[in-house]
This record gives sequence, structure tokens and C-alpha cells, in this order.
Amino acid sequence: MANYEVRPIPLYTEEDTWARVMPDKTVKIGITDYAQQMLKEIMFVELPEVGDKVMQMDSFGNAESTKAVSPIICPFSGVVKAVNEEVVDDPGVINQSPYDSGWLIIVEPSDLENEKKNLLDSAAYTARMNEKA
Repeated sequence: MANYEVRPIPLYTEEDTWARVMPDKTVKIGITDYAQQMLKEIMFVELPEVGDKVMQMDSFGNAESTKAVSPIICPFSGVVKAVNEEVVDDPGVINQSPYDSGWLIIVEPSDLENEKKNLLDSAAYTARMNEKA
């Protein structure tokens, strides 16, 4: 089995994005270690603008690599409050640090508690990774 890092803090979509609820109840979102390893070297990311609305389980952008162009699926509906300009300027940051400096957007969720129910916790996501291996 391959060695993919899964963090205990975030919630996950089945489409390999993570969401970390911040103390101010905004949600930081990124792609998982598994996703960045499958994409290989990420060359370009297309992300929404601050103020854009995003919908749970819809694509909010794309990650383009030497291997493929993949949609990035949003874990929560809401309004984009911040975009990580560092990854826009240097998408390779995602490959180096998908859970920390490689985060993509911060969203102010419109229905945090109800939408959490549609996501996987770290144990369920780990089980899913083990099924794929």
C-alpha cells in the first residue's frame, strides 16, 4: 500500500478535498496528500475570486498537472473569503505541503452544521484510501 498522509483534524470529500473548520467558523479548504500525489507535479491552479459563491460538492476550480486537469470539489457551500495567492503564483506549494501552506481557499459557510454530515472524518477517509490501494 502507498503511504498517504491523512490528518485527524479535517473533514474530507470522497473527491479528495479536505476542510478544516477554523476558530472563527470559516473553513480552510485544500486537496489531500493522495490527490496531489495522483496529480504528480501541479503546474497551474484555477481558483475562484474573493466574494464568489461556492456550492457543496460542486467544482470551485481546477488543478492542472503534467498528468491531468482535475476539478477541485468544494466541501461546503458559502462565500469565498480568501484565496491563497501563494499557490496561484507557485502551484508546486500544493505538492510540498497540501495540508498547510498549500491550502487553496477560505470559505464562510452558509450551512456548516448540516453540510458537515455529507463529509468523511479522517477514519472514514483513511478506510476509503485503503480500499483504493
